[in-house]
Amino acid sequence: MKKFDLKTPYFMIDEASLIRNLEIAKHLKELSGVKLVLALKCFSTWGVFDIIKPYLDGTTSSGPYEVKLGHETFGGETHAYSVGYSEDDVKEVADICDKMIFNSQSQLMAYRHLIEGKASIGLRLNPGVSYAGQDLANPARKFSRLGVQADNIDESVFDSIDGVMFHMNCENKDVDSFVHLLDAISERFGAYLDKLDWVSLGGGVFFTWPGYDVEKLAIALKTFSEKHCVQLYLEPGEAIITKTTDLVVTVVDIVENEMRTAIVDSATEAHRLDTLIYNEPASVFEASGNGEYEYVIGSCSCLAGDQFCVAKFDKPLEIGQKLHILDSAGYTMVKLNWFNGLKMPSVYCQRKNGDVQKLNEFGYQDFKRSLSLWSVH
Repeated sequence: MKKFDLKTPYFMIDEASLIRNLEIAKHLKELSGVKLVLALKCFSTWGVFDIIKPYLDGTTSSGPYEVKLGHETFGGETHAYSVGYSEDDVKEVADICDKMIFNSQSQLMAYRHLIEGKASIGLRLNPGVSYAGQDLANPARKFSRLGVQADNIDESVFDSIDGVMFHMNCENKDVDSFVHLLDAISERFGAYLDKLDWVSLGGGVFFTWPGYDVEKLAIALKTFSEKHCVQLYLEPGEAIITKTTDLVVTVVDIVENEMRTAIVDSATEAHRLDTLIYNEPASVFEASGNGEYEYVIGSCSCLAGDQFCVAKFDKPLEIGQKLHILDSAGYTMVKLNWFNGLKMPSVYCQRKNGDVQKLNEFGYQDFKRSLSLWSVH
């Protein structure tokens, strides 16, 4: 791993690693005929979209600002989806999206007149089954608000829409489980799908994970597409940017209270929120599984339980030493916040030729402006 003399904390996106994932995505498209649209809710760092655009077909969104960002900076197909649109939201994106996917039949009825003649219209369906390891992220969880349940479908709606979207995965690394989900969807919703032009199967299919059987996935997608005569879409996020980006931090202090804690100039609460939300410890490049020196990698926030992980090292850590928090792209940069007034990480990209390109940096004025533009006198 190359070392750079840059002020921490910062994100470093590796172009070569990104292209490695994108080549797998390209192979999947060629074998299956599926179209791929980048899920901006996972990764929206548009400074590297020029690398991604040649491989994917467009973007998909979860809110109006993501629709605008995809349209302006990525191009291709722009899919608009939201769990709950306002009328102003729909009007804001009606002229720039290619597909508008509604979360409910009531939203479809309320706003379809604003979209007709401008974009292809879709509806999200909830298949009632999913592949998600955490209940918090399970679209088919009890009382789910995400999509229309099979028992609540008004069958006449399929005569007036162009497509549907299912999203029922979260980091699905098992192709066989996904094929079972496809079979369940085909059996339960097949008669409806036969009337449509396109079907999106959402995101969370981790086809770039080491050892994933891409060919088996491609066969399943192609079979499904041909059976129902629809254009299939996947909405990858993590699959595109996994293992491409490090969050680089510096050890600023070492304290001991039964365990040694290395405090770094970053925080999960502010800079790597999913580590905290899902209780999924981070990995550190410099760590060794069998090292004799064990440390809590703790953040510099005031939240007592805010830590990246517990890790072992071959040598004692030192104040001033840099650590690389691995795999820090997905659901990370999109969730950055100013908790504790901590310095926001800069964002860089290491190009294939070794050059380092600065994509963004933040300062005190950005923090101040995020809270107020003027004071009350």
